[in-house]
Amino acid sequence: MEEHNAAKLSRLLSDESTQSTMSLDSCEYYQMEIFDQLPSIQACRPAQNRQGVSGVYEPLGSSEPGGSVSNAHLSRRPRDKASTQPLRELAMCIQEKRDVRDWRKMEIRNIGFWESWRRSQSINRKRVLEQMGGALAGMLPWRHTLHTIEGRFGVGVKAYFVFLRYLIYLNLFTCMVIWGFILGPTTFYGRGNSSEPLRFEGNDSVLDFFLGSGYLDRSPVFYGFYTRGSLNFPCLNTPLLYLGGILTIVLLSLVMVIRRTTVGYKHTWMVGKRYRMNVSYKIFSGWDFTIQDPDSAILKRSFIRNDLKLFLEEQSFSLREAQRTLRQRVHLYLLRFILNMIVLSLLGGSFYLIYFATEISLKENGYYWLVSLFLQYLPPIIITLVNMIFPYIFHKISIFEDYSFTTQVNATLVRSIFLKLASLGIYLFFLLTTTEQQKLHCKENQFGKEMYKLCIFNFLNTFCNAFLMDYPRMLLRKKYPRSLLNRLLGKQCFPINFNVLDLVYSQTVSWVGIYYCPLMPLIGTVILVATFYIKKFTVLRCCVAEQRTFRASSSSVLFHFMLLLGLIMAAIPVGFNLYQQGETMNNKLSCGPFRNGETVYSVIGACVESLPSAAQKTVRYMASEAFALPLILAEIIILTSYVSRGRANQKAIERLKDMLVMSSSDKRFLVKQHTTMFRRKKETRKVPSKATGEDTPPTAN
Repeated sequence: MEEHNAAKLSRLLSDESTQSTMSLDSCEYYQMEIFDQLPSIQACRPAQNRQGVSGVYEPLGSSEPGGSVSNAHLSRRPRDKASTQPLRELAMCIQEKRDVRDWRKMEIRNIGFWESWRRSQSINRKRVLEQMGGALAGMLPWRHTLHTIEGRFGVGVKAYFVFLRYLIYLNLFTCMVIWGFILGPTTFYGRGNSSEPLRFEGNDSVLDFFLGSGYLDRSPVFYGFYTRGSLNFPCLNTPLLYLGGILTIVLLSLVMVIRRTTVGYKHTWMVGKRYRMNVSYKIFSGWDFTIQDPDSAILKRSFIRNDLKLFLEEQSFSLREAQRTLRQRVHLYLLRFILNMIVLSLLGGSFYLIYFATEISLKENGYYWLVSLFLQYLPPIIITLVNMIFPYIFHKISIFEDYSFTTQVNATLVRSIFLKLASLGIYLFFLLTTTEQQKLHCKENQFGKEMYKLCIFNFLNTFCNAFLMDYPRMLLRKKYPRSLLNRLLGKQCFPINFNVLDLVYSQTVSWVGIYYCPLMPLIGTVILVATFYIKKFTVLRCCVAEQRTFRASSSSVLFHFMLLLGLIMAAIPVGFNLYQQGETMNNKLSCGPFRNGETVYSVIGACVESLPSAAQKTVRYMASEAFALPLILAEIIILTSYVSRGRANQKAIERLKDMLVMSSSDKRFLVKQHTTMFRRKKETRKVPSKATGEDTPPTAN
């Protein structure tokens, strides 16, 4: 033990200082003295004195000077050694890891056979899970592509592609649910005797694949294709399976999106606003070691420089904001009020344009096929143009509002989010009201066609932007770099925020149309895969890296929250349609699984009546108001437990932060002590040399 303590002391001393003839007793005494003077121990002393445990640390003149050190040292070491973590994950040097391994072997000998077997199985299970996780991570698609994008354009652009890949996985999972609940039973058990076989007719054309009419209108793409088949049991039939599949998709998507949102919010809450990173962290720990290209290294240096400039700009803006007079504030608030009125006017004008385009699109017309195609796609064109132009107008407006740069970005994002979701919501409202007034046959199919056209036109817009705007702009920049048009357009960057907004909008359209167009997730998966390769081409071939860093950790929470809002908005039309079915029970214009006067309530009621009496009583009790009270009490208990756990975790986080601060203080103290001791040793060596130089008699010539 003494040799181990001496070895530890040698790490604190330099090569020259280790050559001293300090004994082991003095080493232990010096360790004890340094340990007592650490800031962390000094901070713990008052609390220990108040609790009456001040006798744990012995005074300096104790007969066993190393006792307190060894006790304190041993009080920390077993906690690390007894950890079940692998040795490679412990923050220790090689010698300490060897000691931990030897200590674990000795502990295994002292415990029983059952406990030793349980620990070995736990370690083996963790290793197997780690290997499986590594194997699954290696099987993830586009790993090399994401690594290349991260090395050239940073983490922000990579976050966009990771989010896009997550949406592809989500749509693939939705396709599996659709096959298991809806498409699979219809394929195996048929559609019924009264259903016509699916075949091409004489009036079908290629335009049907763009309009959703003709062959697609009679295909499994839309709601009207699915009818009662040979699978016609009271609690196992096509209407119940169709409804169960849609509700399963909504609930599972809600759980997955909420989980991603809460995880990101928890990370932002811990290391975002409550734990700000200072300038020293940005300078000493801001480097990205995944960079491989020298040009990317230059860009990364510019990122750090611009991040520091942004930090200084925000500090100067806060100082300038604090020095504003009352007159300046009144003038600024009046200007912001006028600009917000302009924003509201633009939103109102966009909503009127959407309503006007919806009315024209749904009217019967006998125009030429090209004009008819344009009129059919007029609402998607208007919505796409509004969502493309207005965010840039909002960005210009936010500049005149005299906000900080971060507030400008957030204000533009919030307005763009509201624009995209509100424009889609207004379009759905006008579409539902117009179809109700026109009394169309199979209005569900008509609604599904509109969502299908929105999805197709959104993809066409992405394709045209990449190959008709971004690629020619890149060619212009390469061939004519000094032209006036090139200087006016500037550098072509990848706008991450607006591209993620487009993804959220596309996924929201897919969720809205999933009830009326069950194959919409499959169409969305194909479109998202094509979008991935189109955006990859745009980023790697046409764009340059941004000069300002993108805070992916904080903005990803906002993106998933937008996705959650889109999912909630998608559930509203489904609920409205189910409510309308209850009011129009004898509607002869209905189609799909719920036809011939059937509704959701009648199908579920028939299923409940076919159950045994005990099951009927249980289901009726769960659907009554009496079940609401225990359900609310259970929710209160669960929420209370989560709130208590959150408060306990918050206190633990605060304690860990205090430990980090005290650890850094201990390190600074030890470095200062080492410097002082080394300086004193140099001075003691210089003094005898000078004295010997003065006592030496001069040599005779």
